[in-house]
Amino acid sequence: METTVCPWCHTEIVWDEEFGPEETCPHCNNELSGYRTVSLGRDDLEDDLEDDLEVEEDTQQQANNAEDLWGPTDEDSSVPIINNLEQFRDDYDLRGYEKSTSDILATQDEAPECPQCHELMLLTGTQVVTSFQPAVPSTLGVPMLTPPFSLNLYICPACFHAQHSLAHVDRIQLIRNLTIQHK
Repeated sequence: METTVCPWCHTEIVWDEEFGPEETCPHCNNELSGYRTVSLGRDDLEDDLEDDLEVEEDTQQQANNAEDLWGPTDEDSSVPIINNLEQFRDDYDLRGYEKSTSDILATQDEAPECPQCHELMLLTGTQVVTSFQPAVPSTLGVPMLTPPFSLNLYICPACFHAQHSLAHVDRIQLIRNLTIQHK
């Protein structure tokens, strides 16, 4: 069996040699046969474990010697992901925050993944849009969506990224408007 790591969501995908490699990631549905796809065999994984131990020791030594403004640097010079939530750890009980977040996510019908940090997002409310100039595609001759309509507002509990999504009732309006035109 061979292992593939999705370049988009970093999920490890194991595929059977009888059926061949996956063409799309079963987790995020992105194409796997791109320039960033990494395939690993068993031998590669064992070698990487040994290399990781050596790199970890070297990195620790460099971190002890570094007096860089940005802190220790990795060999790949990648920008670290800053956890925005950590800045609140001293002032708030983040275990309670995480418990509440989990409880809310368990009750949501839909929880999109944050495009920034890949955490599940919380539905924080609905925004009614009344001032909106709809586009009228020449192929339809009528607007796809007319005001008023509602947008669900999702917030990421980890990085606080905000994202809108069309509310369920208005999704039906959009589908009907597009379906009627092609009967």
